[in-house]
Amino acid sequence: MTPGEALAAECARYTAMGWMRGTSGNLSVVVDRDPLRLAVTVSGKDKGELTPDDVVLVDAEGRTDDPVRVPSAEAGLHGRIAAVSGAGAVVHVHALAPVVAAEHWPDGVELRDLEMLKGFGRQAHESVVIPVTPNSQDMRVLGDAFEAGFRADVPALIVARHGVYVWGDDLYQARHRLECLEWLLRFKAETHRR
Repeated sequence: MTPGEALAAECARYTAMGWMRGTSGNLSVVVDRDPLRLAVTVSGKDKGELTPDDVVLVDAEGRTDDPVRVPSAEAGLHGRIAAVSGAGAVVHVHALAPVVAAEHWPDGVELRDLEMLKGFGRQAHESVVIPVTPNSQDMRVLGDAFEAGFRADVPALIVARHGVYVWGDDLYQARHRLECLEWLLRFKAETHRR
C-alpha cells in the first residue's frame, strides 16, 4: 500500500468516527529519515473523501516543493514530532474527548488504574500524564511546547481547544494508541465531578 493509499484509508476511518469533521485534522507517515521527509495529507479537502493523490511530500519543517498540493498548515509540527520521537506516523484529529479533558486539566491529564491503558502501551495499574499545551497558530511555538514536555513513553499531545496528536511506529500503531487514548479521555471527562 502506498503512503497515499494508507493515509486516505485512515482519514476515511477517522471521519466515520466523527474525529475529522469537514477538512479538519491531518495525518502523516515518514517516507525517509535522512533527510527527514514525510507524506502528509493536503490542506482544505474533506478528509473523508481523500484519494491516494491527496498527499504531499514535506521536509522536517513542513515545507514542500510541490507547486500544486498544499500541505496542512500543521505539517511542521508533524515533522518535529517525527524527528524528536522517532515515530513513523503522526495522526492529528479533532476528537471531542481530548479537548474536553484539557479544559478540566490544562496542566496535563492524569490517567490511572484503567485496563484500556494497556492499549496505549502501559500497564493498567500505571499512571500516565498526557501533556496539554495551549493552542497556537505558529507551529514553531507548538513544536517547542511539544519538545519541552516530550517523554518517550507518552506518545501523545493534547492541544487545548483544538485536538490531539498521537504517534507510533506506523499508522496502525498510531491508530490503536489514538483509539485507546480517546476512550480513556472520554472516561476521564465523563466521570469527572466538579
